[in-house]
Amino acid sequence: MQYRIDKRTGNKLSVLGFGCMRFPRILGRIDFPKSEEIIIRSINQGVNYFDTAWIYPGSEETLGVILKKNNVREKVYIATKLPLVLLKGSSEKSVDFDKYFNQSLERLKTNYVDYYLMHMITDLNQWRKLKSFGIEDWIAEKKKCGRIKQIGFSFHGSGIEFIKIIDDYDWDFSQIQYNYSDENFQAGVTGLRAAAKKMPVIVMEPLLGGKLASGLPKEAVKVFQKANNNLSPAGWALNWVWDQEEVTTLLSGMSNMAQLEENLRLAGASAPGMLADNRKAVYKSVLEIVNRRCKVRCTGCNYCMPCPAGVNIPGSFSSYNARYSLGFIEGMKQYVMSTGFMSETGCSPGLCVKCGKCETHCPQNIPIMKELNNVKRHMEPWWIKLISVCVRGILGKKRNKPNE
Repeated sequence: MQYRIDKRTGNKLSVLGFGCMRFPRILGRIDFPKSEEIIIRSINQGVNYFDTAWIYPGSEETLGVILKKNNVREKVYIATKLPLVLLKGSSEKSVDFDKYFNQSLERLKTNYVDYYLMHMITDLNQWRKLKSFGIEDWIAEKKKCGRIKQIGFSFHGSGIEFIKIIDDYDWDFSQIQYNYSDENFQAGVTGLRAAAKKMPVIVMEPLLGGKLASGLPKEAVKVFQKANNNLSPAGWALNWVWDQEEVTTLLSGMSNMAQLEENLRLAGASAPGMLADNRKAVYKSVLEIVNRRCKVRCTGCNYCMPCPAGVNIPGSFSSYNARYSLGFIEGMKQYVMSTGFMSETGCSPGLCVKCGKCETHCPQNIPIMKELNNVKRHMEPWWIKLISVCVRGILGKKRNKPNE
């Protein structure tokens, strides 16, 4: 196993982290024996970073029981998350951070969390609202008593908002979605490099939920095979992330032993700068094939941002393209997450006021206002809007006006 240093603590973190959202299941329930076998095997082979969350059904409990049963808690770093989407209240006294944090400790059979995250922050306004609830004092108290060792956040929003958030607080680490298909999506490479100057960066979705492992067009798979027939599409995707020195740890949701063994082998041979120029050219060829199905030729340069009306223009186009290049479900998932459908403000194309400022800055000369209207028409069917309204209602997330 290879390790990279957490520059804030000196901790040696395994380059392969275990994402605990996709434990093996049987009849809808986590298969404990198989999960235990995979987890203990990974620990014995040097994996020491385990990422879970309060909202992952059964994940914290399973991880906690396995670590305690096998007496290996002190060999690993546990990362879990505060479910921001469930927090309700209008003042500091009405928001109970301890409720979810203490439940996580109980489930994990531990009295401290090594790496604790604010789960799924999308923009600076969301973070500032948390601060108005007293989150900074709460974090300080938990760190002082040793219940939280390192504090960070996972991010799903625009690149501009990511930069604002990392500059607004003295974070210990951050977690972003990043892969060769998403180099300019959400935080993107710009956000990765900016954050890495200050803190360790954990990468999630290196395989885009498995799409880069088993969901590529056949023509793209052949390009990878021609370049190296001994390396799977998943291996190509993981190596692309590990090649970048700014990445501290990559999370992989391994649900069977075969996946674990392949990832262990790849991780052991990984190193920053491992990809030669001819190998990097292979990814470009693959993306050209994937992008043939794209609807908008947006490169994610962010020159159109910030939008005066608050629209996440690159995120809207990226998810719209993903619908046609990687499938309907992946595209809609990205769209919901990148346009704030479940948040109080939102940043979807429906906010566009057709001011035209974006088009004056676009180096690709994209008719942005026209394309945003197309995105809205194809990505916001009535049932998506209905679901978002219902979910926000259940969670107490009243939709604000854009400038509120």
